[in-house]
Amino acid sequence: MTPNIAYLSLGSNIEPVKNLRAALELLAAKTRLVAVSSVWETAPVGLTEQPNFLNAAVIVETDLTAEQLKQNVLAAIEQQLGRIRQADKNAPRPIDLDIMLFNREIFRLGRRHIPDPEVVERAFVAIPLAEIAPDYVHPELGQTLAEIAQGFERDKAPMRLRPDVGLNAVISEQ
Repeated sequence: MTPNIAYLSLGSNIEPVKNLRAALELLAAKTRLVAVSSVWETAPVGLTEQPNFLNAAVIVETDLTAEQLKQNVLAAIEQQLGRIRQADKNAPRPIDLDIMLFNREIFRLGRRHIPDPEVVERAFVAIPLAEIAPDYVHPELGQTLAEIAQGFERDKAPMRLRPDVGLNAVISEQ
């Protein structure tokens, strides 16, 4: 059986360095980490009176379906790291793990559409994904992730590369 390839977005603004690393270690225990992006610091969206976020993207291989990955792995990791869903979806959080792309498929996953619209709406999703999969062709738009990421002007989407927060050590320990 060919494994599924999932492209995930990670974000945290409560103890973000600790929680991003912990999330990667837990992901590595349940999937095979293929690639990990750099970490980017970004301003919060919506609810702006909160700390900045650290964001990254990862590619994982798994035998799980998208639904199984979401429920049995991602939601479990979020819960283990203390995520409590708030009425305001933009509230601070220790970790946020989302499936952005799954193989080259188009489908609904709960209330989310895959490919997730945030791939083309949010620089903090597009730029890290493009870093680790620049040639991936968006199954609905026909553009590569590199082309999508180029559409974000850095001055409109303030992001700061955080080389001091290396996550690649987690992948090399696998």
